[in-house]
Amino acid sequence: MAFRVVHYINQFYANIGGEEKADYQPEIRDGVVGPGMALKGALGSEAEIVATVICGDSYFASNMEKASADIIEMIKKYKPDAFIAGPAFNAGRYGTACGAMCEAVSKKLGIPVVSGMYPENPGVEMYKKSAFIIQTKDNAVDMRKAVPAMAKLALKLLKGEKLGTPAEEGYIERGVRKNKFYDKLAAERCVEMFVSKLKGESFETEYKMPVFDRVPPQPAVKDMKNAVIALVTSGGICPKGNPDHIEASSASKYGEYDITGVMDLTSATHCTAHGGYDATYADQDADRVLPVDVLRDMEKEGVIGKLHNKFYATVGNGTAVANAKRFGAEIVDKLVADGVTAVILTST
Repeated sequence: MAFRVVHYINQFYANIGGEEKADYQPEIRDGVVGPGMALKGALGSEAEIVATVICGDSYFASNMEKASADIIEMIKKYKPDAFIAGPAFNAGRYGTACGAMCEAVSKKLGIPVVSGMYPENPGVEMYKKSAFIIQTKDNAVDMRKAVPAMAKLALKLLKGEKLGTPAEEGYIERGVRKNKFYDKLAAERCVEMFVSKLKGESFETEYKMPVFDRVPPQPAVKDMKNAVIALVTSGGICPKGNPDHIEASSASKYGEYDITGVMDLTSATHCTAHGGYDATYADQDADRVLPVDVLRDMEKEGVIGKLHNKFYATVGNGTAVANAKRFGAEIVDKLVADGVTAVILTST
């Protein structure tokens, strides 16, 4: 008898719609939908996709606990042997949803879970310990390679076969360390790797060290009384109604907003788009995240020269590193062009 698999996809891959349908609530359909057809072919006769779960990316990001619980109840009825989500490539909200659902299914149902993502997808860092995530390229052009790799790994897990290394199986390292016996002592292996490095030959370390992106601090502002200070935030503060539709999680954009003559941010004019913290107090008074009122006071008192007439905002919750770097570079170019002296960057 073939293994039973439930597949998870978002509203886009279900052909329901794009961003305008991102609030689509969870539903489950019998059989194959969208990219599930390719997954079905890759699984062959050994496994059958008995159902497909569909959920909008924004809905899941804004209702993670409820969406997860509702989807678990939907899945239970199909008595699956495995759960496969995506692939999500570099789509941040989709990847986060795939990872979160893999984690929930693994904990609640105790069955194998597999997804596929680009290494910089925020879902990888958040959920790589909870699920096997096949490494993909950053867009759907890689669908033909990603889906067979996901299917192959899922079948191995279903059969209880011994897995090779992440490099051999194609999944992203999970940070799990296992004991292994070698014929040579560690000192001998270390010297051999060092010699290979000196010769310019390829070698693979047995213990990869983390790499941290360090940003050197800028010199202190010498003349605050004549400085132009700008506000930038990853706390999601925006005009009421979120006119730029900045995503609550895994943001793909930032907003630029004029505050000429604005002395105070109020609940009538501003709110937060952020889905990663309790928005109650930020929605009551956005100055708690973006201190326009305090800087206006400092402006009046002559502590600073003036507050820049624009602020920039995005949501840091689950946002891909690549997107965050792009936002920062673009915002800096604009601030430099406007003659800004220094920036106060606020979070949540």
